[in-house]
Amino acid sequence: MKLAARDLGFSDCRICRADEPWAAGARLEEFVAEGRHGEMGWMEATLERRKAPTAMWPDAKSAIMLAVNYGPETDPLAQLELRAHGNISVYARGGDYHDLIKKRLKQLARAFVEMSGAEVKVFVDTAPLMEKPLAAKAGLGWQGKHTNLLSREHGSWLFLGAVLTSAALEPDAPEEDHCGSCRACLDICPTAAFPAPYQLDARRCISYLTIEHGGPIPTEFRKSMGNRIYGCDDCLAVCPWNKFASTSAEQKLWARAELKLPELEALAALDDAAFREVFSGSPIKRTGRNRMLRNVLIAIGNSGGAHLIERSVLPHLSDDDPIVRGAAIWALACLDKARFAAEREARADAETDDGVKAEWALMPI
Repeated sequence: MKLAARDLGFSDCRICRADEPWAAGARLEEFVAEGRHGEMGWMEATLERRKAPTAMWPDAKSAIMLAVNYGPETDPLAQLELRAHGNISVYARGGDYHDLIKKRLKQLARAFVEMSGAEVKVFVDTAPLMEKPLAAKAGLGWQGKHTNLLSREHGSWLFLGAVLTSAALEPDAPEEDHCGSCRACLDICPTAAFPAPYQLDARRCISYLTIEHGGPIPTEFRKSMGNRIYGCDDCLAVCPWNKFASTSAEQKLWARAELKLPELEALAALDDAAFREVFSGSPIKRTGRNRMLRNVLIAIGNSGGAHLIERSVLPHLSDDDPIVRGAAIWALACLDKARFAAEREARADAETDDGVKAEWALMPI
């Protein structure tokens, strides 16, 4: 099984029991009870099924856990200085990883069924299954202080997949925690999204804010976003264990050049049809044009590029979406206070949306 997984392009394959009690369910219940999941209502709605593999599939006895290294060619932290460009999380710089992993998982699962006759179910981050705790239990790595899976071979750059089976397989040993006293991932977080080691408040996380959150970006986090327009890799990229990770062959084959560091000006010009074309086959497409444009305008406000006002900001003061209009107002206030005042004088009284009115009422930054 493990050799077959390697032949299919998986970086690692380990096994754990899926029918044993574990603490991950209680931790998830606490996370949701404290409201740290934010607007991710699906997490609360599926809580009972998500708390244990057997809650979702009572016949599950073992989990075959798979990992694919997606280590980047360049340091994502260095790209935060290129303020005229949008920084996209490494995992989203190519095709949808769900498609990449699921095809291989199905091939592996078919081979396992033919060999064992057991039942299987295949998962890639799309069902109520806690893959990171299962991966740690199987020995693929450990959940670091940033709550993501870490590996001594691949650092923080791992896609995960799972094959649950009714077969009782011999489990691998779980990996030990190797974080030690290191706090690098906690200290680098631009929005202080970690209330304590091994705990995340998604409501403060830039990945959540740029992808899952549907409303205006809270003002307290806008400056901290910098040029991050889809996700945030800071806590992953700073991890010292990444020094053992190699650039993945997957990254070289799968990443798309136009998504590695796109220009903010070009992104701001996209209408809905152009957005769909540019991000076809990408996980970013699910975010939608308006939410992405909101993020781009925040990045433009942080860019210091006053030359972007005419072509990239002013047209969006009249956008049909109030979330976009509000972000454009904030960007204008950041880039040119005098122009902001003039546009407020001309436009504020005619605005009908209360949220946008509130943006006009903010003091220039």
